[in-house]
Amino acid sequence: MIQTLPLALPGTLVDHHRLDLTALYSKGWGVHLFDVVGAPNGEVYALYGVSRHTYGVARDEQDPQIANFGYRLITRYSAAGEILASAQFRTGGAREGGSEVADGGDLSLCVLPDGVLAVTGTPDRTTLVAPDLSRVLAVYDSKDDRPYREFTPGEGNPFAGSITVTPAGRLLCTLAEYGVWRYGSVITNLVGIADGALTADSKPAIRTLASLDPEPAHQSAVDLRPHATYRDAPVGLANRPRPALTELVAAEDSLSGWDRSRLGRPVPLSENLFVVPFYARTFRGGSRGQPFVFALVDDRGEMTGRLHGLHEWHDSPFTGLCRNVAADPHRGHAFHLNRYGLYAWNKAGVLRAKLDTATKAFKPLTHFTLGSCAPNGDLLLAHTKQHLILRVPAPDDLTALAATVEEALREYGRRRTALKKQWSPVNWHWTHDGPLHRI
Repeated sequence: MIQTLPLALPGTLVDHHRLDLTALYSKGWGVHLFDVVGAPNGEVYALYGVSRHTYGVARDEQDPQIANFGYRLITRYSAAGEILASAQFRTGGAREGGSEVADGGDLSLCVLPDGVLAVTGTPDRTTLVAPDLSRVLAVYDSKDDRPYREFTPGEGNPFAGSITVTPAGRLLCTLAEYGVWRYGSVITNLVGIADGALTADSKPAIRTLASLDPEPAHQSAVDLRPHATYRDAPVGLANRPRPALTELVAAEDSLSGWDRSRLGRPVPLSENLFVVPFYARTFRGGSRGQPFVFALVDDRGEMTGRLHGLHEWHDSPFTGLCRNVAADPHRGHAFHLNRYGLYAWNKAGVLRAKLDTATKAFKPLTHFTLGSCAPNGDLLLAHTKQHLILRVPAPDDLTALAATVEEALREYGRRRTALKKQWSPVNWHWTHDGPLHRI
């Protein structure tokens, strides 16, 4: 079923801060989507942020209509596409006292097998939120903010920086390490799998499968991860999966190497096979043409292949930094969307469809970002300027993807027009007065 869902701001938030929805983002405010996921019951959750920073406003300004602010929002949509509730929490998380939610970089969202939401961020911060968004159930926070704050051993209680769920309910995770590429900060570097349940009372052990930097620098005993193991010992120091992914592909980029590369969010292509994306160094002046790999890694940690068929220049994900990969593990399909096309692969890594955005029919895809695949395989896309989610039914046969997406884009235009009449958005900013939980 094709759906178009608004990324709406709570009306009370807009009124409280006297937010000017007509202002350009260059004026210091903006709305930004982090992730959108589906639940087995057909519901959809979106994680996004709204912030305002006006130069010259004091940090201790008390007037909410003048003060700078930042919030994360989670909105829950019914299977029919109606907004059921939203949750609002301040950035900075538990460390600033404004919220119980542990904040961080590279935020993402996951629906766990029991329906509980996991909000994850780097480094290894996981917050469990009730499915109805009414309360925080637990916070697993590494509290490792090096180099901005001195790290105290044993202070934190980390879990993962991202989580996706396999068909059998296992948790595919990423973890961060200190000293990756010799930086003095904590950066995502490991991929692992957890077989047990993550609950408010306990967290499962993570068995690491792959690494990016094989030898992070400057580590000591405080950098060991007791809940994450490799060869039955805590990950850290010299103990991590080898050869690293970058070592396996080192010969493919002899000019610049894979130092300062970045690990993307892995997704399950089946119960025992995962797509692990990683990208070479990003340059400020432009990185189109830099190498990238969508590796296929099994649950024993072996790189068995990759998603083939993309050209480093003509299909570059570096344009616009489109790093997401989505997968439907029940059909064995993987997807990637960037400025040049929507790509689909089968379980063997063979490219089965490419919807070229240079063509008139698929040019609108340049304004969308790829969120994830819903449990039934539907693609969840988000329009970056109109702040709308497009749910695209996934065909069983990837050769039908072009016709399916073309129809979804036409339907998007019709549904967008209907929503405009119903919601009266201001400069493509939608507001709602539904239930709001401040967590």
